[in-house]
Amino acid sequence: MNTNQRLHSLDNLRAIMMWLGIVVHVSVNYMVNPAPTPWRDSQTSLLADLLIIFIHAFRMPVFFILAGFFVAMLAARRGTAAMLRQRVRKLVWPFLLFWPALSIAMGLLVAVYAHLNAYGTIGVDFAVIPQIPDRPQVSLLHLWFIYYLFLYCLAYALLLRLSVHIPSGWQGGFARVWKILGMNWWGIFLLALPLAVAGGFYRSGVVTPLGSFVPHPAELIHSGLFFTFGIFLYRYQSELLENFARKSWFYMIAGLPVFIVFLGVIKHVGGAEPVSYGMQWVMAYLYNCVSWLWSFALIGVFLRYLPGQNRVLTYMADSSYWVYLVHMLGTIGFGILLYHSPLAAVARMICNILLTTLFCLLSYHFLVRRRFMEGFLNGGTHKQLTGLDTAAIRPNQ
Repeated sequence: MNTNQRLHSLDNLRAIMMWLGIVVHVSVNYMVNPAPTPWRDSQTSLLADLLIIFIHAFRMPVFFILAGFFVAMLAARRGTAAMLRQRVRKLVWPFLLFWPALSIAMGLLVAVYAHLNAYGTIGVDFAVIPQIPDRPQVSLLHLWFIYYLFLYCLAYALLLRLSVHIPSGWQGGFARVWKILGMNWWGIFLLALPLAVAGGFYRSGVVTPLGSFVPHPAELIHSGLFFTFGIFLYRYQSELLENFARKSWFYMIAGLPVFIVFLGVIKHVGGAEPVSYGMQWVMAYLYNCVSWLWSFALIGVFLRYLPGQNRVLTYMADSSYWVYLVHMLGTIGFGILLYHSPLAAVARMICNILLTTLFCLLSYHFLVRRRFMEGFLNGGTHKQLTGLDTAAIRPNQ
């Protein structure tokens, strides 16, 4: 499989992971268990909880692995300074433009949703918005991803600068450790150990970003480990990607019993409060084993079965940055519109997913595609988040 096919595969994977973000954030409206958001629909379903815990296991890990891969490619092809300039353009400027507008728009929508929860009627009353423990008053919203990603890019650039003072033998040995962990099935159980330490401080062992401008150490460790693996995935892409493609179904199937055991532990713990750190650690360890297994599996599946350009997935990949930025307006807004509908929770979820998807794609097509905003977000009409012309990339020698 040549490098062009690999990049198309990873772009196809990124497109699907982005769409699953809509599924996750719609499902939050209909959770039975305590939600990490200050709004909730009048109808709930355990299916929503299951979808969130299932998708969350691999979605953001895959994103950070891909992010690390493409950042390493940028640095290798263009140099550290060029990589940072490109990341400022692709991450910092969109954040500065969209975060204030989204904060205002989402704040208003949340106030309307909270009014529905409190009084059953449409209205705006910021006083009835419930406060979520440990959540900051001023939040990064869902833009925490690009905020953290830029911090990782800065750290990576600094390490590249400092690496000239580190003996090449030490660097090579450290890099080979990551390769060995990625090539062998047992490496997954070692990679999950530091993530379990971080996840042990979160409910059910699942790291959920708090959205604070001051990064939480556990969150930095959790996402940063996947990002770091992506860097070494680029370095050893020939061996590791081939390995993931060959073992994709093994990783996929192996993750299922681990995930079932994880769900069993959650059910066993039930509503017990407080849950000991030891039990949280066990849940976090199981969950992060699933994260690594299914992340490797998905990369391998897309390499094997979707190696080339696909018109639908290419369009979704082109629109993915815009969809990421605005989709929460749809998931909350359509949640408000469906609040008094006669539909049950699952039917509302399906309607909300379809309506939000339609809203995101139509707004992209008519407001963004082949216009100034596409150049601002994607670097050109057909350039994607990699920031590279894939046709110009040659396989590593």
